[in-house]
Amino acid sequence: MFIGNHFNKYDEHYDAMEMTHKIHLCAINKPTRMQLDLLKQYFLQLPMNEIIIGLKFAHNRWIANDAGTLKVGRKSIVRKETHSITIEQAQWRLKNWNVMIKNYQKLGYSNTTIHRIKKTLNMICTL
Repeated sequence: MFIGNHFNKYDEHYDAMEMTHKIHLCAINKPTRMQLDLLKQYFLQLPMNEIIIGLKFAHNRWIANDAGTLKVGRKSIVRKETHSITIEQAQWRLKNWNVMIKNYQKLGYSNTTIHRIKKTLNMICTL
């Protein structure tokens, strides 16, 4: 697969801002013309560091998904933690919120997720 053009620095059309480099990639599956065009567009428009960061993210997500360890989204975490909780249980969790925060942090939940769990518990208490 070929992406981009190549300008020789001795070429009369050489301009540092327009200089591009050839990149040869191997892929497991044959990409479609549209996929090749998208790749070319991304490689021409984005800084290389951003492309590397995005590919690293996609790679880590793919490995986690393949291994079955991909964490579920925030909505399903909040639903899992607050599903079928009685008003008494919600009140107890809110009274002992500092302990609950430590437990949620041990589980790897983000502060935003913890906040949404608390918000949902408060809604259960007001029912």
